[in-house]
Amino acid sequence: MGANPLAANAVNEALIVLALILLNGLFALSELAVVSARRSRLKAMAASARPGANSALALSAQPGRFLSAVQIGITLIGTVNGAYSGETFGEDASAYLQQLGLSKRLADPVGFGVVVAIIAYLSVIVGELVPKTLALRNAEGIACGVAPIMTAFARAAAPVVWVLDTSTKLVFRLLGLSQEAESKVTDEEIKTLIAEAETAGVLETGEGELISGVMRLADRAVVGIMTPRTDVVWIDITASEAAIKERLISTPHSRLPVGEGSTDKLIGVVQTRELLASVLKGEQPNLRAYVRKAPMIPETAEALDVLSVLRDAEVPMALIHDEYGDFEGLVTPADILEAIAGVFKSDTEGLEPYAVERDDGSWLLSGSMPVDEMADKIGIELPVNRSYETVAGFVLARLQHLPKVGERIDIGGWRFEVVDLDRRRIDKVLATRLLPRRPRAP
Repeated sequence: MGANPLAANAVNEALIVLALILLNGLFALSELAVVSARRSRLKAMAASARPGANSALALSAQPGRFLSAVQIGITLIGTVNGAYSGETFGEDASAYLQQLGLSKRLADPVGFGVVVAIIAYLSVIVGELVPKTLALRNAEGIACGVAPIMTAFARAAAPVVWVLDTSTKLVFRLLGLSQEAESKVTDEEIKTLIAEAETAGVLETGEGELISGVMRLADRAVVGIMTPRTDVVWIDITASEAAIKERLISTPHSRLPVGEGSTDKLIGVVQTRELLASVLKGEQPNLRAYVRKAPMIPETAEALDVLSVLRDAEVPMALIHDEYGDFEGLVTPADILEAIAGVFKSDTEGLEPYAVERDDGSWLLSGSMPVDEMADKIGIELPVNRSYETVAGFVLARLQHLPKVGERIDIGGWRFEVVDLDRRRIDKVLATRLLPRRPRAP
């Protein structure tokens, strides 16, 4: 017995419709893959001679032309598929419904509606959702695979693509908008990527903290990492020999700045181990002979710029001066490492930590705590252009006067209260999250 020609014809027609749906899926897959692909990854693939990477880069560089080509393909496929399937299967569905007892007047619209619903369902699932989900899983790899096909199609449909792309640009001009996408990567996006990488196990927790520390360092001025003038241990070259020996023996630092009577007249830096070796030998060293020249840096310098200065200096210590030439503090490689990795335990013996979280969710903050570290801990946004580097400066900038104990100010959903003063310096600040006010009962 021969095959039923009607059944074979129906199978062929169904395969044609399925092929059109799959072709629509290819365009949807290509669109999302190329648009979502990160150019940095594509450039790395191109450098490693990955096939299709250069084509994907070319398509992403001209999104208007690429999207126009994709839209042409999707529109043509949708139009052909709708017309073909409706006409082909609508009659078959109507005939089948008439065999079930429905009148031709009712069977025609019902059969056509059922066919349209089935085709629409398959188009959404097979032609849109599944391909786009696959594209999001491996955008760069898929973009490299489909880019040569999309490039060839865009060339074949070049005249229509040019018309659509030009029309799109014209509409943008009439609206006064720029068609170029903003490609700037923000610190927040980088931090989000770091958090996602830690969650996925790509980065260890310690690695993420170090990267965040480097980002904070890049945003700081040198005054945000320096040891302030009031905390600097120095040697007075005009002091007595006994006083100098006592300073050398008692200091934990390997290098000390040297001044003539005050820190406003610093002449350089000495290596304490060199002087101590001379003293232990019973010699009476000439302090000036051990003084080494130290670089002077303005307080407006960026923290990262100090790295190259310290690397090339005779001694790794830089003296910070303000615009009037007054000494403000000093910075060493240890200060930079501390800004990245945090304070080491040996450096905090006898000192309280910068921030302590209390049981009620509030934070007891040191006034000398770097303000960007405080912002990261409690989740508060800071202005980009600011004139302060510490929590104390943050509070003073808002109060605009020297506070008294108990003064408070509300900023960014937090209440900051001055709980301790060290003379005129803010020593401790209590940060408490402000709860949303409940509406009063009527």
